[in-house]
Amino acid sequence: MRAAFFREAGRPLDIGTMADPTPAPEDVVIAVQRAGICGSDLHITQYGFAPSGTVLGHEFAGEIVALGSGVAGDWKVGDRVTALPIHACGECDACGHDLKALCSSNVFTGTSLTKPGAYAEYVTARGTMLQRLPAGVSFEQGAMVEPLAVAHHAVAMARIEKGAAVLVIGAGPIGAAATLFARLAGAGHVIVSERSEVRRQRALEVGATAVVDPVAENLGERFRAIAGRAPEVVLECVGMPGLIQEGLSVAGVRARMVVVGVCFGEDRFQPLTAIGKEASIHFSQCYDEQDFETVIGLLASGKADARPLHTQTIGFAALPETFEALRTAMGQCKVLIDPRM
Repeated sequence: MRAAFFREAGRPLDIGTMADPTPAPEDVVIAVQRAGICGSDLHITQYGFAPSGTVLGHEFAGEIVALGSGVAGDWKVGDRVTALPIHACGECDACGHDLKALCSSNVFTGTSLTKPGAYAEYVTARGTMLQRLPAGVSFEQGAMVEPLAVAHHAVAMARIEKGAAVLVIGAGPIGAAATLFARLAGAGHVIVSERSEVRRQRALEVGATAVVDPVAENLGERFRAIAGRAPEVVLECVGMPGLIQEGLSVAGVRARMVVVGVCFGEDRFQPLTAIGKEASIHFSQCYDEQDFETVIGLLASGKADARPLHTQTIGFAALPETFEALRTAMGQCKVLIDPRM
């Protein structure tokens, strides 16, 4: 099968071939119809956090083409699915609490040589991690379930109350999705801080009540002018140094901050800023099966519309150049790969 390989930091992805996968007893093989390019893929390749030869890609949807002998349930060849890209041990404390993404032995699909990802014609997933796609959910939507579930999990952790004033920092794919789910959670104000004009407009399309350019305006003052109070919830969805402190600085008394942006470098903040407000900080890694199920249900019912997040679909020929361009292409949101283009 064709696949895109990461070779080394600073080098574009390499399009080549590898053997078609065969399923282990507990696994299924999925013919990839769409795969998403994630910001963490860009970071992994920037910092060289994956071994040479890794096939990236943990956001995907497709059809089952082969099942391992130990796969339970009524799954069959031809079923339309997505899957949590998780390969947990099933025996540790995290797994015992049904928090498989937090398993210390977990290997995420597309981050190692042993679990190749979906920048390929086929990808392998655990049978226990499969999620069925209803007829009304397209493969494009199915490939976006994973990043949508990241945002849904973070919003759930924020415990947004009806009418709450929420600040979302960043309007990339996760920030835009967090905006969508914050509105669905009943927030009265969802104000998005974003430097890019294109992304500010997209935030409005998915439900932001207002947007702020933090370069041109004072974020705290502008938020108060719009909402009449400081943020009760802050969702940090960028992952750049300094943004935790920025969020704490503008947050209200006893505000809740959820950090979902993945910062790969060292960051610092002043604890006194949070102590003086009795603010709480939570870190959100990704999701669980319930997040996937809920997101799929919201897409199927039409209550959640992810179409504004999808900005481009490409084939393998355009993948290396497009992947590199995404490091600075602020106008893009979710770019999907069609392995058959």
